[in-house]
Order: sequence, then C-alpha cells, then structure tokens
Amino acid sequence: MNRRGLIISVLAMGAAGFGGAAWYVNQPKPSSERAVVAPELADALMRPYSPVLGPAEAPVTIVEFLDPACEACRAFHPVVKDILDKNPEAVRVVIRYTPFHGPISDIAVKLLEAARMQGKFEQVLNALMAYQDAWAAHGAFDQQKLGKIAAGAGLDLELAIEQMKSPDIVAIVNQDKADVETMGVRQTPTFYINGKPLDPFGMDELRQQVDAEVAAVGS
Repeated sequence: MNRRGLIISVLAMGAAGFGGAAWYVNQPKPSSERAVVAPELADALMRPYSPVLGPAEAPVTIVEFLDPACEACRAFHPVVKDILDKNPEAVRVVIRYTPFHGPISDIAVKLLEAARMQGKFEQVLNALMAYQDAWAAHGAFDQQKLGKIAAGAGLDLELAIEQMKSPDIVAIVNQDKADVETMGVRQTPTFYINGKPLDPFGMDELRQQVDAEVAAVGS
C-alpha cells in the first residue's frame, strides 16, 4: 500500500445528620427512577454503525461517549472491561467517538476505525488506553509512539493510513461529533445504561447501575 514514510506525517496532528443526608443523596437512583433518553434522541445516542464490545444481542447496553486521549476515559477503561468480563452474555458496550482533545483525538479515532476495518478494534483500543500516557500525556501528542503502540497491537499501519482517508471513516467521525452536540455531552467519559444516564457519576455507581439493569432483565 502506501510508503511507510507517510505513516508519521499523516499521524501528525459536620454533622451526623448532614452526613446521613449526603450519603442518601449520593446513592445511585433506582433504575425505575432514572429518566430514559427521549425518543427523538434515540438515534443520536446510538448508531447502527457504532463499534460494539461484547455480544451484539446483549440485553444491557452501555453507551460510552469516549475520547481516546482523555485521562478519565483511561481510568474508567479497566472498569468497563471488568464489567464486560463479569457479564459475558448480558452486557455490551457501544462506543461513541467524542474527540474533545482536537486533532490528537481526531487522529486517534480514525486510527481506531481503521483498526476496526482490520478486525483489530478492541486490541488497538486496549493498547491506546493502556499506554495513553506515552502518546497523549496531558495533551502532548507523540505521533511516533501512537503509531508504534497501534502496530504493537496488531495494526497494519500502512494499510491503516489508506483506510483513515476513507470517506466512510470521515463520515462516521463527523456524525459522532454531531451526535455529541445533539446529546449535550460535555465531558468524557459519559455513560448511558439502557438509555439511562449514569447518575450520579462514578466507577462504583457505574458498576451498581449496570448490576441493577442486569438483575432487571434477568428477573
């Protein structure tokens, strides 16, 4: 395909009572009390083309608005993986690209889409998250390390460079950006579980809300 020399250039870019009240307020709301996303936003929440981790027909769907250059997304990634591991038949994760870090994120999400074309999406995603501090530490983009990390996860970089230029990939990234605006997403990661926002936000709360949805569909 393309010369390997093009790879780097294309990648450039007090009181007890008060304490008790606070504890109550911070507990996850029961599943039945959480508002489901409005029907008119259903398409913006999740697209048929979106990458899926886990079984496609799983009854519990986590939608994650994710920026691969986001440090909080990196912190949550092992939690999401653990939830999938513990619920191999019941839970799937749908990824929505949310490139809030500008050109760094744009390149990374296009690289992920190229990885998906090559059947290497999950491997490359895991690698970019595990070694995020090497290629996107505090927003400092290291294109050479990004390429090496992706290649180390099995990506054919020369082929990926051609795939990243695909109108299909450009269209996916642009649609996801539009959906982020429509959904009013302002931070990454943002999670919805079976159409319900993660509220309150946190790692333990994510586990608990997913557990509640799994229990509900299994009852």
